Amino acid sequence: MEKITTPGGVELAFDRIVGGDAGTVILIGGAFSYRAFPKMVELAEKLAERYGLTVVNYDRRGRGDSTDSPGVYDVVNEIEDLAALIEAVGGDAAVFGWSSGAGLALSAAASGRVPGITKVVAFEPPFVTNRENFVPPADLADRLHAMIAADRRAEVVRYYMTKGMGMPAFIAAMMRLTPFWKHLLATAPATAHDWAIMGRFMRGEALRPADWAGVDVPTLVISGGKSEALLRTAARAITEVLPNARHVEIAKLSHNPNIELLVPVSGEFLVGASRFVA
Repeated sequence: MEKITTPGGVELAFDRIVGGDAGTVILIGGAFSYRAFPKMVELAEKLAERYGLTVVNYDRRGRGDSTDSPGVYDVVNEIEDLAALIEAVGGDAAVFGWSSGAGLALSAAASGRVPGITKVVAFEPPFVTNRENFVPPADLADRLHAMIAADRRAEVVRYYMTKGMGMPAFIAAMMRLTPFWKHLLATAPATAHDWAIMGRFMRGEALRPADWAGVDVPTLVISGGKSEALLRTAARAITEVLPNARHVEIAKLSHNPNIELLVPVSGEFLVGASRFVA
């Protein structure tokens, strides 16, 4: 484990796997994710081993071994965290974001605050671009922040899963019976950061090209053929408004992905394989 302290005073913990000289990619997890999450570890190891990439797998603020800014939730803070991390690992890097982590990757690239981003892989950013399936409640932030401030972590997990992610209530309830429950409780307060990234893009409204005009680096948007319609629709919608993007849908992939299916497409894009060269 390595650590840096950002200009804002947050400590970020990360692991660095050096696979070769094919460049650096930073992995950005989504809601409830953390750097020791088994699928994040598997993704990091296989991208390094098979594609010669240096892979940086970090705990976003409020997760794992990183510190937090309790009560302060602003996407700019996480964009600046990412900028500090890229600077610490060499000054330029591609970014791979999963779910709300994909939203962070795209927002960072759009912001102009992180000039070191060289490429973006966005795996199923959960934009809600119409009202056909699910739209979070308008007061989600207020209710979520109140639960977090009162340290009602079990309520936070259930609320964010059902109202922020659209998960059926019975599935969210069953999570208490799984070995992952303790990890969900540990990362629950960080969901406010996820909402700070995604909230304004989950209102059931079409994405605006002007919001994403700054993402001029090559971008690959990935969706899974087994994922929910909302996520597949979101992948197509963001690809249409990005200046330099391609969309690939992997037939047997879901939002809880088989890493063996996700790695080849991601790795080839990151190292500039011929099928991704214009």
